[in-house]
Parts: sequence; structure tokens; C-alpha cells
Amino acid sequence: QERLVEFGGGSVQAGGSLTLSCAASGFSYTPYVMGWFRQAPGKEREVVAVINDRRNVGYEDSLKARFTISKDVDKNILSLQMNSLEVDDTAMYYCAAGRKGLRWSMRPTDFTIWGRGTQVTVST
Repeated sequence: QERLVEFGGGSVQAGGSLTLSCAASGFSYTPYVMGWFRQAPGKEREVVAVINDRRNVGYEDSLKARFTISKDVDKNILSLQMNSLEVDDTAMYYCAAGRKGLRWSMRPTDFTIWGRGTQVTVST
């Protein structure tokens, strides 16, 4: 059974950095597109960054200067480096895998396998 497990969340002061990782296992297919999404309390889930196996990347515009997504294709581990964190970055961060055959998307509805999430809390 497909499974995604996120690691690396935690609490950090504004201006700090965190690296999130996501390990994929049990997939019957190799996800070509994977991404990070986040959801803050009372808000809708939003895209953070997406990457495919051609290393095409896409970011939510306001985050691209501070966040970097990467993927170890051989190990099937997805990472998100987050720098200069702000209080507004506080959210549950989710790793997600695109549906079989997907080549590119930044829409949450095109991602069919989701991890349980890891909490990121940024304080002043």
C-alpha cells in the first residue's frame, strides 16, 4: 500500500530554517510528480512546491525566494528546505504524490496519495 511519511517539522523562531523530508514506500508505480502542500488553521490547503522527475519545479509565488524543493529519485525521498521562516508559514505541511500518469500539476486535486503531515510552527 502506498505510503508517504513526513519528517522534520517542529518549532522555530522567525528567521530560522527547517528541512522537511518525505519518504515514499509501497508504491505500485513511481510517482513522477510530488509536492509539498500546507494548511493553516481556518485556511484551505495550498500548494507550496511541486517537482517532477525531470526536475521541473514550481512554487507558490510568495515562497519561491525562501523555499527549495528537491527529490532524490533513486531513494524516492522528497525534501523541502525552508529558510527565513515567517510566522505566516505556521501550518501543517503535507507531502503528496501525483496520480499515476501525471506529468505536471500544482493542483491538490491531482495528487492522490497524501502523508499525514508534519507541523511547522514559527514564533516571534
